Amino acid sequence: MKKVLLLFIIVAMSAFVAACGSSDASEDKSNGDTETITVKHELGETDVPKNPENVVVFDYGTLDTLDKLGIDVTGVPHGSMPDYLSKYESDDYENVGSLKEPDFDKLAQIDPDLIIISGRQSSLYEQLQEIAPTIYLGVDTTRYMDSFKENLQTIGKIFDKQDEIDKELKKIEKSIADLKEKAYNMDKKALIILANDDKISAYGPKSRFGLIHDVFGVPAVDEGIEVSTHGMNVSFEYVVEQNPDILYVIDRGAVVGSDSSAKQLVENELTKKTNAYKNDNIVYLDPDFWYLSGGGLVSVHEMVNEIAASLE
Repeated sequence: MKKVLLLFIIVAMSAFVAACGSSDASEDKSNGDTETITVKHELGETDVPKNPENVVVFDYGTLDTLDKLGIDVTGVPHGSMPDYLSKYESDDYENVGSLKEPDFDKLAQIDPDLIIISGRQSSLYEQLQEIAPTIYLGVDTTRYMDSFKENLQTIGKIFDKQDEIDKELKKIEKSIADLKEKAYNMDKKALIILANDDKISAYGPKSRFGLIHDVFGVPAVDEGIEVSTHGMNVSFEYVVEQNPDILYVIDRGAVVGSDSSAKQLVENELTKKTNAYKNDNIVYLDPDFWYLSGGGLVSVHEMVNEIAASLE
């Protein structure tokens, strides 16, 4: 009887230990599993880990947003960083190459949890996807605000920042509504040009900088400008012919290290004949926001502010 009782106790204890071991293994697996969400973007669908800790960002607009939300990143491309984001060129952040030429060796070394790209890296999407989950968060300029909001909602879901994003969006939407009302009540028409060394190109509705017309409501002096990423090549004779009341200038040279001065190029004998020059309405927009980091929480807010100030 004692032997039977002893055997029963041994079997029972073994079963208890086995059960405990099985429970711990199940719990470890549950704790070790990373929750993911499926992100649909312009280049496909990507399963992305929630709250990734090791993030590489190739899009300065997205970097702008993450910085505003207090979300840390691991690596960024150095060399052409907007001044207001210059802290990311310090040794605290890995240099992952340039906007057009990612450093694949460095990326493999970092082994990121997530890579975020935009237009300049889109042709390398498949290669980047082999290294880590990669998503495209560039802004579609033909539907700027909808695209901007969709990108923000994606960031909000990945990093659990929906409430903060909704709060910032309300501020931006209010400032845009005020700007549109101001633009609606004026009788001035504008032209947008990009100054690039000794050349200029024009941008109209639905273009890279078209939100000035499409979203902010500033009338375009020429509705027929060819829609192109690089703008429509024009001459200063064209500028005089269009005779804009406001001439918006984005100086590409200022952010790519050129020694040329957009002001010296633009304010020539021809443009002095325009209403924009005569009425002191040639407006030099901040290229950090307009050329480098458009589509960010900070940059879009500042873009609104610049256009609103030009209509005072």
